[in-house]
Amino acid sequence: MFEVLQEPGSPNPLPRGAKRQRTLERPVSLSGVGVHSNVPARMTLNPAQANTGIVFAPCNAPPFAALWTNVVDTTLRTALGDGGARVGTVEHLLSACAGLGIDNLRVEIDGPELPAFDGSAAAFVEAIDEAGCMDLPASRRTLKVLHPVRVQHNGCFAEFLPAEQDLTLDIEIDFAAPVIGRQRRIFAIDSGTFRRELSRARSFGFLRDLAPLQARGLGLGASLENTVALLEDAVLNSEGLRFPDECVRHKMLDALGDLALAGAPIIGLFRSYRSGHALNVAAVRALLSDASAFRLESIGAPSPV
Repeated sequence: MFEVLQEPGSPNPLPRGAKRQRTLERPVSLSGVGVHSNVPARMTLNPAQANTGIVFAPCNAPPFAALWTNVVDTTLRTALGDGGARVGTVEHLLSACAGLGIDNLRVEIDGPELPAFDGSAAAFVEAIDEAGCMDLPASRRTLKVLHPVRVQHNGCFAEFLPAEQDLTLDIEIDFAAPVIGRQRRIFAIDSGTFRRELSRARSFGFLRDLAPLQARGLGLGASLENTVALLEDAVLNSEGLRFPDECVRHKMLDALGDLALAGAPIIGLFRSYRSGHALNVAAVRALLSDASAFRLESIGAPSPV
């Protein structure tokens, strides 16, 4: 599935007390097929210098940053673009980077969409682990929520609330179909929690929705290998669910990836009810559009930057 391309480098020292930015030790490549486009793609995750952020570099196009300002579509996935170039379904990779603390990365890709793999972030976690991580000689900056910010639409909402440390996700979903029903989970996010509780949660969808989606050019690569397929009261995948509440856990995985579009780890509580990519991104936009709602800080620094 992936291959390591070169030997690791060596990080430079940083004064004691500061938390360092991180990147990969060496490039690693992955190949697969997109769940919406059904188009094969090969991608390489490359180390990047401090303060680069997560950057996508499509073939024959200028690179662009994984930021909310570059979101071009939120229909059943998050797509980024700049000018004519775009890359779809970035949320699972961004979630893996956020969950594992990867701040800087250059993602080269030769297709229109990131591969789906099994519908979770597990393949990206495996690739990052194989490549290895290294600290960089620069302090990590965080985005601290200072007061509540909320967006809502048709009875659904997403909001940020202040918290003392780290990011906590409080996600609730509510489906009429008894196979899902109403599910809610709350997790304080760190690398261990992400690996155990979220990274393996897969995309899901109802079989009744597949044909209409494909008529719109979506879900063309969907299969039992990359999606949990649901009837109203049954799971079609022979192996069943990985967690009894796998659906809400996947929504948390998606939310973490969408929140990474803020460009820095968020210190606060993110709470949502029946949210999706559009509302997640709208919440990030609302937060960062209000200068009084957040503060950028360097971990280990005596004062905000």
